[in-house]
Amino acid sequence: MSYHFSKTLDVPFDQAVTRVTDALKAEGFGVLTDIDVAATMKAKLGEDFRPYRILGACNPKLAHRALELEDKIGTMLPCNVIVQEHDGGKVEVSAIDPVASMQAIENPGLADVAQEVRGRLKHVVESL
Repeated sequence: MSYHFSKTLDVPFDQAVTRVTDALKAEGFGVLTDIDVAATMKAKLGEDFRPYRILGACNPKLAHRALELEDKIGTMLPCNVIVQEHDGGKVEVSAIDPVASMQAIENPGLADVAQEVRGRLKHVVESL
């Protein structure tokens, strides 16, 4: 089982970030965190890095359900979606598969929530 869903886009990096954010919103997710890895690497290490953003996505209703079922599940929230530029200008979008990341937790109710989140995140990536 793969731990992510990915798709390569032939659009500029910033446009890809906007498309991802819009697609997440259409599926009920907001972006709680936006980590610019390239800027962080430059500021903290003085190193150049390709355009790479980590978007921490959260669907409040589904997060609430998960937290009600497992109080420590917050260690796995929010769901990360990355946008990264590769050589040649291609942009790859990858989203975590919550079913894969939560399979060690033995809670059938949580498994149902993870399946719903998986479906929504998979739809986000496929819709780009």
